[in-house]
Amino acid sequence: MRDGRGGGVRAGGRVAVLALLWGSTFLWIDLALEGFNPVQITFVRCALGAALLLVLARRAGVRLPRGRKAVGRLLVAAFLCNTLPFALFSLGQQSVDSGVAGVLNATTPLWSLLIGLLAGERGALGARRLAGLATGFAGTVLIFAPWQPGALAGWAALALLGAAVSYALAFTWMGRMPAGQGVPAIGLSAAQLTAATVLAALLLPWGGPPPRAPGAVPVIALLVLGIFATGVTFHLTYRTILAEGPTQAAAVGYLLPVVSVLLGAVVLGERVGWRVLAGMAVVLGGVVLTRWGAGARPKAPARGDGERPQPLPAR
Repeated sequence: MRDGRGGGVRAGGRVAVLALLWGSTFLWIDLALEGFNPVQITFVRCALGAALLLVLARRAGVRLPRGRKAVGRLLVAAFLCNTLPFALFSLGQQSVDSGVAGVLNATTPLWSLLIGLLAGERGALGARRLAGLATGFAGTVLIFAPWQPGALAGWAALALLGAAVSYALAFTWMGRMPAGQGVPAIGLSAAQLTAATVLAALLLPWGGPPPRAPGAVPVIALLVLGIFATGVTFHLTYRTILAEGPTQAAAVGYLLPVVSVLLGAVVLGERVGWRVLAGMAVVLGGVVLTRWGAGARPKAPARGDGERPQPLPAR
């Protein structure tokens, strides 16, 4: 089927699969933590994702970015997009539910806008976007509820917010310092995850021992996390950007916290309070306001040749 409806069905299906893969990330992290420490999880998921993408790049005959500048920029992107936030999410989820982690991850666009404001970007100004920023952060405060006993606070929750800030910093960096110009998306994403694997390997000596000998469930969870929720997600994200544009890919972000909350409640039996649900709705409402009227960029060429595909965070 090649008409508009067929294309719309394929695009919708791709977004649904991406939302499920991204949203399930927090579930797999929670299960993997039963047998691995956060640094081990970070390293293995990067390594598995990189291995898959390197195989795909090789099959497509794509060469990885070369040159000192490209490699240097990719290292920074890999640290901010992958190594640091992956580690922070794993650290934070030792004490915070996976559903809440997914909701806090949805604050990334708000931090991106705030960083743009602080950097003096005129495109970030506007009453509606500022109202969205205030609304989104009000939702975050509602989730944390610092006025209540037993509120969600402490280093674990801050680590999760730090991961969202890291993603936002990565977007800013990659927007100003694009790496691998002219390199097809699969080569760029494979190179980024390879660099993230190297950086994560440097942290292994300081990761500490795993909580216990890993059983079948943590091992399977880590395999799914690395291969599907990291490697496949990266590949599908780039395909969505090339086929439908970045606006369609960004739509996944609105579904991601919903998926993470549902999976946490159904699979892990996490209690979902009204405050988390209300906070999620307010955060997503704020994100919608910040993106209102931001038109889609032109579609990239079908093959991605000559385009500058930007690395994206694999949640």
